[in-house]
Amino acid sequence: MSTRFLTAGELATLDKWYVIDATDQVLGRVATKAATILIGKHRPQYAPFLVSGEHVIIVNAQKIKLTGEKLDKKVYRWHTQYPGGLREVKAGKVFASRPDKVIREAVLGMLPKNKLRKRMVKRLKIYLADQHPHSAQQPQSLKL
Repeated sequence: MSTRFLTAGELATLDKWYVIDATDQVLGRVATKAATILIGKHRPQYAPFLVSGEHVIIVNAQKIKLTGEKLDKKVYRWHTQYPGGLREVKAGKVFASRPDKVIREAVLGMLPKNKLRKRMVKRLKIYLADQHPHSAQQPQSLKL
């Protein structure tokens, strides 16, 4: 007996939109919930080789909390591919200028490292204020 998987078109008709309010929420908990929804593991139609997740909107990104000493000790690193091109920036500096980038990096780290990752992260929308332009999609509020 074989297992029948839904096609990508059939999965697209089942798509939903969720809104997560990040006000006074911990970064890791918001990122975990968003990543789970983007991957689609909460759905009975989950298939690891398809983008079976749904859309996530995170509002009030500037009001999210980082616990412990993460603002001072957490470091984001990347290399420019030039000799001596290792760059480091502390999380506090990134959070002060672009709080949405902190959330996006946390969610990206929780998504699978494969070809579907870029398509999954395109379904993530992050806004600094509590307004978003996706009201036509009738997003459901998600409690953490």
